[in-house]
Amino acid sequence: MKMTWRDLLDRLTDLDALTLPPPPGERSGCVSSTDRRSRYDAPSDTYVNWGANDDGSGCVRMLDGGGVVACELGGPGTITRVWSAMPGAGRIRVFIDDEKAVDCPFIEFFTRFGTDFAPLNLPNICPVTSRGYNSYLPIPFQKRLRVEFSEGWGAYYQFTYTLFPQNTVVPQYQDIFSRENRIALAKLDRRLWLRTPGGFPDESANVQLPPARETTLWETTGRGKITRLRLRAANPDNANGIILRMYWDASQTPAVLAPLPDFFGGRANPFSTLVSGLNGDVWYADWVMPYADGARITAENLYHHPMHISAFVETAPCSDASERLRFFARWTLGDWAGMAAAERLRFRSDGDRWPDWPLLCLPDAGSGRFCGFHLRVLDAWKNPDKSSQDAWWFNYPDDPSEPRGDWFDWWWGEGDEKFFVDGEKFPSTFGTGSEDYFGYAWAAEPPFALFDAPFAANSDMPLDGDGVTSAVRFQVADNVPFQKGFEAYLEKYKDDEWGEGGVCRFAATAYGYAANPLPSPESVTAKHLSVMEV
Repeated sequence: MKMTWRDLLDRLTDLDALTLPPPPGERSGCVSSTDRRSRYDAPSDTYVNWGANDDGSGCVRMLDGGGVVACELGGPGTITRVWSAMPGAGRIRVFIDDEKAVDCPFIEFFTRFGTDFAPLNLPNICPVTSRGYNSYLPIPFQKRLRVEFSEGWGAYYQFTYTLFPQNTVVPQYQDIFSRENRIALAKLDRRLWLRTPGGFPDESANVQLPPARETTLWETTGRGKITRLRLRAANPDNANGIILRMYWDASQTPAVLAPLPDFFGGRANPFSTLVSGLNGDVWYADWVMPYADGARITAENLYHHPMHISAFVETAPCSDASERLRFFARWTLGDWAGMAAAERLRFRSDGDRWPDWPLLCLPDAGSGRFCGFHLRVLDAWKNPDKSSQDAWWFNYPDDPSEPRGDWFDWWWGEGDEKFFVDGEKFPSTFGTGSEDYFGYAWAAEPPFALFDAPFAANSDMPLDGDGVTSAVRFQVADNVPFQKGFEAYLEKYKDDEWGEGGVCRFAATAYGYAANPLPSPESVTAKHLSVMEV
């Protein structure tokens, strides 16, 4: 198979392609600056230093004379995303098939386009989101890729990649600077900016949801695929108690089960991504969702009073629906349900798998693709006795009369994401921090900015950090393909209850596609939701 630059760029917006089973040989991962002390010991089948957290200085190996090798891969493949929290003036050098293709200060990798005099002007392909530098410009390589940093490059990096089957021919990296491809990049950036859909269609269904009952919003027979979903709740602030379920192919087990805001990736504040968001009072999702023998979407009202909801579903023919993967979205407070008691002991504070928190465990899902997750965090505490009138944020800057440590430790986002593909013992994706996964950085320091971008959003977080945070990342071009199964964990250093009245709880909604029917999901009740509210 021969790929063109158009093919690589289309991968950033082609949601339909996510429904196709990955061919053998397609795989992905992330090489990052994570702490290399974390390792798997095969003879003892244990994990060593699994909670090591010096994630800013890790590398593949040191270079003679200074500098580091940050990433090294065999092809054919492409880099799908580059992120850094602190790119500096030290140089990044990218060698593609042993030829130097990039040589510039690391900060300019995110802010300049090749040797252009003018600064880079692709703000949606290369967004800076709440201090985090992101680039979704593909870097294709045929045989091998090596990334080197010279001294002074900065701290914290991630290189997310996709490897293609061996018969794939990828385009030359330098062709990105051709006139044709520059125009294609400009069009793509504008497409990503024009990501918020228009108004709510008139042909929507209006449904009254009685209390404590699952009500059908939409149903169809035959085969096809959903291409657009729009829901309007009477008040987005009160949508948390509406539970969405979606069923494919006459199954009685929902493939989608999540609170309405969590499914769409946010809470009450408007936000916009390529995949889903909240536009005014309209929730939208453009996931492509195939079915071969009917489909049904329901909503359960957990409130004690009726709720009104409007729904619009757009479909398209799908003659090969039987061969397509099935969409899933699963909400969890920690996916311990399918884990044996003895295995769960490994995740306690004295176990070798601490501080891993399970957000998705599908070891027998068959082939599929993992496409990101939404994280709702309840991070709340009792404010310190000392007044913070002298500074807009207590302990910032450091106050020698009140040591910062006790209150700095409230921060929830240090935990790395770890993705295990097809039963691998060491994760092919090993991140550098939860906020880094979502594309921002230094979020333990104020101010706490809200943002949205084509593939990520932070739509809710209190100004002082005390309350509920809502962050989402959608992995489209950088989805994680698997052939047998997939497991995702997120490090959680803080206990659910900590300090004097402090709480730190996670609820995650994982998105993806799978060939095999998934096991029954965890239930979502008013009691489950209540533990995630201030």
